[in-house]
Amino acid sequence: MRKKTRRTTIHEFVYKTKPWYRNGSVLILSITALFIFIGVLTTIQPAYRLSSSTINEWTRQIKGSSFLYLVGMENKAFESAYPDDYQPLDTSDLAFRLTTSLKPEDPRSLLGKELPGFQQFDREILIAGEGTNYTNLTAESSAPLEVVLKEREASLPEEEEKETEESEGEKESSQPTTGDRKVVFIYNTHNRESFLPHLPGVDNPDEAFHAEVNITKVSDELKKRLEEHGVGTQVDHTDNTGELQEKGWDYTADSYRASKPVVEAALADNKDLQFVFDLHRDSMGRDVTTKKIDGKDFAKIMFVLGSENEHFEKNLKLANKLHHLMEEKYPGLSRGVEKYGGPGRNGVYNQDVSENALTIEFGGVDNNMDELYRSAAALAEVFSDYYWDAEKVQANP
Repeated sequence: MRKKTRRTTIHEFVYKTKPWYRNGSVLILSITALFIFIGVLTTIQPAYRLSSSTINEWTRQIKGSSFLYLVGMENKAFESAYPDDYQPLDTSDLAFRLTTSLKPEDPRSLLGKELPGFQQFDREILIAGEGTNYTNLTAESSAPLEVVLKEREASLPEEEEKETEESEGEKESSQPTTGDRKVVFIYNTHNRESFLPHLPGVDNPDEAFHAEVNITKVSDELKKRLEEHGVGTQVDHTDNTGELQEKGWDYTADSYRASKPVVEAALADNKDLQFVFDLHRDSMGRDVTTKKIDGKDFAKIMFVLGSENEHFEKNLKLANKLHHLMEEKYPGLSRGVEKYGGPGRNGVYNQDVSENALTIEFGGVDNNMDELYRSAAALAEVFSDYYWDAEKVQANP
């Protein structure tokens, strides 16, 4: 009778061989598997690849102190950096968050997937400033174009203008400067957004618009303050709202469509421009948009990023840096950084024109020019620190 033979599996072959041969076989198999894995990642369609934003979204579920915990397992010196309210890493909670994308402390993570139309109003706080939560994020005035264009009385008291004419100190001779180069571009997509304290008889936030007394005043003040710090700045005064009327476009749907050519033209004409800031006025009330610092009221600032913008991550890096610098010098002035987009939203907000483009909300409908100008001066100081530090790092003259 013919003797039956049994095929030896790879597993048996590896573990029946000599130790040095077994280790070499495992190494070869591991390297082969690694090359196959890399080949799959680099050849599949882009839509199915893991992007840095995807990984960033996963790691966002993990608290920063948890990374310290993992590193501290190897180096005990990192344990001294644990925050006072630190709690040990809960692996079961982490696994639940990663596998379900649900956040127990945020019911929106469940409701957003279950309630029809809910995602249209869903936003994300990337960095929460003092008092910022999902009940007081930025809000645009919902007004038809004819309301925005309506003529109204407006006042700009002389004492408010006079206060901003005097600088806190004389410009030092050692102050670095960009010279004739303009490196910052400021514009206003919603250029007629105004403020109730300067509109006598108007108390409806959805009617806080004016052709002259509006957010463009803040843009001019920011330019002035930036140039006091040696940062050359260009401000655009195009009446984008008037352009909408001429073209028969919708205020809500087409405002950024109207302002984008203005930005693109400026960048094409001036290759020195490195930063693009679109200034807006929020519709939230005074309790949300005002901060008292050293006995004076400031209009709080919020950085808004479009989620469908191709330069999102680099713009986020800039917003993150400015927020934290502002927290150091003016604690509580920044409301934080918000990601805005999703179905029914623009999601780009012209931030695709530059790797350093931001939408900045200055105060709200209840703030006055004194408060807004103080915030413009504060932002100019913070940004100039950031700009000149970056220039030193890059060794630019």
